[in-house]
Amino acid sequence: MPTPVFLGEFEQLVLLALFQVTAKLNGDAPVQALRERMEDLSGRKVSRGALYRTLDRLDGKSWVVWSLDAEDVPERGGHPRRRFRVTPDGIAVLRSSRDTLLGLWSGLEEVLG
Repeated sequence: MPTPVFLGEFEQLVLLALFQVTAKLNGDAPVQALRERMEDLSGRKVSRGALYRTLDRLDGKSWVVWSLDAEDVPERGGHPRRRFRVTPDGIAVLRSSRDTLLGLWSGLEEVLG
């Protein structure tokens, strides 16, 4: 039996929304598009700081990767913006997390209604 994976709620939202945005764009996702999708899905505000910290943590786990968008540089200077995508390891973690949660939900349909 595979080891269960438990993602934090916010990590799971980030990975799922990022996967959706990259599929829609057919390429890496800018953070603003990811943030908007997460806010649409969750119905709550997503702070840039929390999002970037989570993306950096997920990058450290090799569940997302990023690249620089050299064409998307802020007008008043600054750095090129990063674009993200979910890695195959990130997809595997999402699948494992989904399987774990479905197993935990199994048999509770009658109790929860």
